[in-house]
Amino acid sequence: MNQRVLSMLVDNTSGVLSRVAGLFSRRGYNIDSLTVGVTADPRYSRMTVVVNGDEQILDQIEKQVRKLVDVADVKTLKPGDSVNRELIMVKLRADAKDRQGINAICDIFRAKVVDVAKSSMIIELTGDQGKLSAFLELIRDYEILELARTGMTGLSRGADDVRYL
Repeated sequence: MNQRVLSMLVDNTSGVLSRVAGLFSRRGYNIDSLTVGVTADPRYSRMTVVVNGDEQILDQIEKQVRKLVDVADVKTLKPGDSVNRELIMVKLRADAKDRQGINAICDIFRAKVVDVAKSSMIIELTGDQGKLSAFLELIRDYEILELARTGMTGLSRGADDVRYL
């Protein structure tokens, strides 16, 4: 199975997210990750969708997305030609004796402690999926109380393929 990251410029109107997600569900395609946010131009939002499948299915998905009226532009973000990031927040059970070890792991990954309570800590980390997976593997020795991930977002490198509408 291959992974494809689609970066779409879509109209910033109600119902666009539903129409894009509906395209995937009607055809039985699973969305691995989906993020949406307004761009510098408030008329448009950037939608980043991560999907898995064989090349034929991925090509079909991209063609179908391009046909949607609300979609102004679609780019495939290829590894090496793009910068992709994801945010993770994790709440760990942590008493006074655990904090030093957790802080050491956070320092290695340049994670940020954003909240400390008597028996827990919340840590924030941004990076690519490999970095986040490595971080989660190292903190498995501590009890994870809650975990939230934003999903991947990204931009292509350079200014060559920037679309101005």
